[in-house]
Amino acid sequence: MMIQGIRFKQLIVMLSDAMLITLSLYLSYALRYSSISLDGHMSSFLTSLPLVLAVRLALFYAYGLYRGMWRFVGIRDLLTIVKATTVGSGVIIALLYLAGSHGEHPRSIFVISWFIVVVFIGGSRFAYRLYQEGGGLVHDQVSEKGKNILIVGAGRAGEMILREILGNYRLSYTPVGFVDDDRAKRNRTIHGYRVLGHTRDIPRIVKQYAIAKIFIAIPSAPARAKRRILMTSRRTGVTIKTLPGAGELLNGTVMVSALRDFQIEDLLGRASVTLDTASIAEYLRNKTVMITGAGGSIGSELCRQAAQFSPKRLVLFERSEFNLYQIHMNLMELFPGVEILAVIGDVMNRKNVERALSRYMPDVIFHTAAYKHVPLMEMNPAEALKNNVLGTWVVAELAKKFGVGKFVMVSTDKAVRSTNIMGVSKRIAELICEGLSEGSGTQFVTVRFGNVLNSVGSVIPLFKRQIAKGGPLTVTHPEIYRYFMTIPESVQLIMQAGAMGKGGEIFILDMGEPVKIVELARDMITLSGLDPDEDIRIIFTGLRPGEKLYEELLTDGEEIQATLHEKIKVAVGDVVDGPALLARLNELFLQLDRKGFTQEIVVKIKQIVPEFQPENGGSQSSFQALRTASF
Repeated sequence: MMIQGIRFKQLIVMLSDAMLITLSLYLSYALRYSSISLDGHMSSFLTSLPLVLAVRLALFYAYGLYRGMWRFVGIRDLLTIVKATTVGSGVIIALLYLAGSHGEHPRSIFVISWFIVVVFIGGSRFAYRLYQEGGGLVHDQVSEKGKNILIVGAGRAGEMILREILGNYRLSYTPVGFVDDDRAKRNRTIHGYRVLGHTRDIPRIVKQYAIAKIFIAIPSAPARAKRRILMTSRRTGVTIKTLPGAGELLNGTVMVSALRDFQIEDLLGRASVTLDTASIAEYLRNKTVMITGAGGSIGSELCRQAAQFSPKRLVLFERSEFNLYQIHMNLMELFPGVEILAVIGDVMNRKNVERALSRYMPDVIFHTAAYKHVPLMEMNPAEALKNNVLGTWVVAELAKKFGVGKFVMVSTDKAVRSTNIMGVSKRIAELICEGLSEGSGTQFVTVRFGNVLNSVGSVIPLFKRQIAKGGPLTVTHPEIYRYFMTIPESVQLIMQAGAMGKGGEIFILDMGEPVKIVELARDMITLSGLDPDEDIRIIFTGLRPGEKLYEELLTDGEEIQATLHEKIKVAVGDVVDGPALLARLNELFLQLDRKGFTQEIVVKIKQIVPEFQPENGGSQSSFQALRTASF
């Protein structure tokens, strides 16, 4: 129902405000003349009332006081009430002065009225919010519905979670209070809810207040603190939810809907990434961006994040029809304003790549297409060389031919002093980009980093499947370590490195501290609500072909230099002789086509990458060929 553009509920609120304004004016006269009956001043009150009502209600409407939702009323709404009331008092006094009747209505009445109106109008709204939130400031009661919650972290995130719960009765949660390790916060209150103790007190507090759920609201806390709090909370047997890391929270927004089960990423403690979005936007906005391997773990996330910078079009180049279909549909739904083009193609097929580049003329290419599974590539070394080396050579050379502005290739820490075919193939791909950059109008940039959490074929999905089957979890060696980062973080840094690159650089991403794989396995078992070695065993299977205990980030002869971004460094090494490299690659692939992967191929690889050490990785195929080779 609408009455002259005003909703029925708004009309009810305006009528309520009109009564409060009337009462405030009456009390102002009573206080001014010290008479509740307004002896001799009733006429003055009645003549001023219509003007006061008209001005105050009109300004309240103009300031938007009838558009807000009372159960979410806060300080900003109170400030708006103060502004509207102040302006209203000034307008009323000015109109009475212009009408020549200000002598009958002392200004002190409207000063008194200002204060009473603010109290009445603001108080009515806060009283309604208090009613919606359950009314009391005593929070020691136990919820009949078993929805008592304890919030871990009495900081900004915890306050925002509490505020949403209080403002949304549909959530049906009963907050009991907070715990926080900061002694300065002990026994302090937030919106009337007390900080009840330290995180080590969680078991006692859960029992005392019949807590049903624990909400961990410390997105920026280090991994060690999160692990300790998780273990302490698990002993209580109640449901535990946590906020994602600060870098994953959309625009820093903290909401109850963002709470989720603990994930392994939460225990690895990766700090959020700070991006220079202006520099990224400069080379992506209104540009044609092509991504090879667009359906892979890194490629698909690159598509999503690049699309946020409003490119003119995204060209998705992928040989897997299903993966291409998935990312294409996902992007069409998320970014209707961006032209999304799906191209089925193989980076090893020169005509296929050339056709795509000549048709769409990309300004930027992100080259993520690659084979990456070490043991599989040890069993299929020729395919690793073709896809990772020849595929990069084809795309990079054509990018130079068609004048692509920037070519960003994704590499791996396994390229450093490699003991396996996958790693050395990526090292050769790095050299190709360095060699082609000399004197080129295309800026060739390489980004080198370690393992990506939850990527296809990585250890975490494997552990999840093994846990679902009841174990055991298979770890190759008790002392094996790996660097890890999340997919979103790696992609953000890839785009940032692309913005920084001028051509020929190898950027190295800060991977933080290496993670012991056996500890990763134990954490994942714990996150599943089970006990390592009791509910699920961990067994050691031995290093796989081509596998090392530790991965590195710098090859022989490389030095590391800082950049303006704290998480991105540059590896500075010897200058690559591009023509000589490409001549050797021609010989390698002619030999590979004629005879397949033989000892001669390993010799040629060692000539290109002298630090290649297949014998140290236990490689079955490449080392077997190397052992029979003559140098």
